Amino acid sequence: MFSELKFPVPWGHVAAKAWGPSEGYPVLCLHGWLDNANTFDKLIPLLPRDCYYVAMDFSGHGLSSHRPAGSLYHFLDYVSDVRRVAAGGCVAGMDTEVWLKSKRMVIDRLLSLEAKQQTPKARSPEAALQRLLEANRHLTAEGGAILLQRGATETPAGLVYNRDMRVHMQSRESFTVEQCVKLLQKIQDRVLIIIAQDGLLVPHNLDSTNHFVKALWEAFESTLKQHIQLVEVPGSHFVHLNEPEVVSGIISNFLTAQNTRARL
Repeated sequence: MFSELKFPVPWGHVAAKAWGPSEGYPVLCLHGWLDNANTFDKLIPLLPRDCYYVAMDFSGHGLSSHRPAGSLYHFLDYVSDVRRVAAGGCVAGMDTEVWLKSKRMVIDRLLSLEAKQQTPKARSPEAALQRLLEANRHLTAEGGAILLQRGATETPAGLVYNRDMRVHMQSRESFTVEQCVKLLQKIQDRVLIIIAQDGLLVPHNLDSTNHFVKALWEAFESTLKQHIQLVEVPGSHFVHLNEPEVVSGIISNFLTAQNTRARL
């Protein structure tokens, strides 16, 4: 069972859902671009039950409010969403300082896409699911239906996607590879990154011109290996949703070890 949460922001609220005891070890779950908190629905029930999992919808995604008129979505805005949730006073009675010190982030992917702004279109449930699957070749029909439960709203004309169409707009500002590596090197705690063998970040699946991600891979394999654990698993980009049992054991071991360190 899970509970729904709302964190107030100046333009509305950031929505989230939570599993587990509120006094448990806190784990903040962050979805990918154009997804929503439901992407963790099949994985979290397989993870340690003594943790408190909070999966948030980034602004403009899922059940969270869209940003104000005239605003665009820069990738750093999503970091701001995380800070607002973490600094919202208390999360189910949990001290903010404890939350900030113990939050865990798993980097899932880096995307830079551009699209024209469009007016949301109403579709039948079948057509909405089909459109989602066409745009996400790694997604199964079951996984797509789970994402649509939170990612679309039923209207008299049909299902309308909840996401703000402005999230498609590409930001002209980005970090350089050197800046990304410097930021990663400042991480003091242990980090687990799981890469699906048929996913988006595997070198042999990348376009030959994608020097940015390839340079990050080189950094992972050299200077960052000391505190970042990279694990490759069979499956696609949505392996955590399509086949959660493939990654649940790896994540459970990581969380159990981190929880043990936190108690020492």
